[in-house]
Amino acid sequence: MEENASLLVVVDAANVVGSVPDGWWRDRRGAAERLRDRLAAHGVPGRAGPAEVVLVVEGAARGVESVTGVRVESAPGSGDDHIVELVARAADGRPVLVVTADRELRRRVTRLGAQVAGPRTVRPG
Repeated sequence: MEENASLLVVVDAANVVGSVPDGWWRDRRGAAERLRDRLAAHGVPGRAGPAEVVLVVEGAARGVESVTGVRVESAPGSGDDHIVELVARAADGRPVLVVTADRELRRRVTRLGAQVAGPRTVRPG
């Protein structure tokens, strides 16, 4: 692994947004935008050093724009499949952290060498 490679943080927007029952289902796009803005303002708490943050959106949240500090990618199909693809592309020795509670997605990305963390990592309770 490259010593100076910045951490790639891939956030499963649907899973993180859905982890708190705050009415997100009434405005999925708005909920994804609020998560994006929180990530842009605070990054990933507890992670030191440079990081590239990618927020993967799907469904009704597609089309959310990127902002400084957070690249937003709209999954053309399954958000989970797109996240796995991003992790596989980063398999050049770059450290990767995937933020999700989805058990199957966690299994898929850890097989590719990624670390995983739960939604509370970026969205307190």
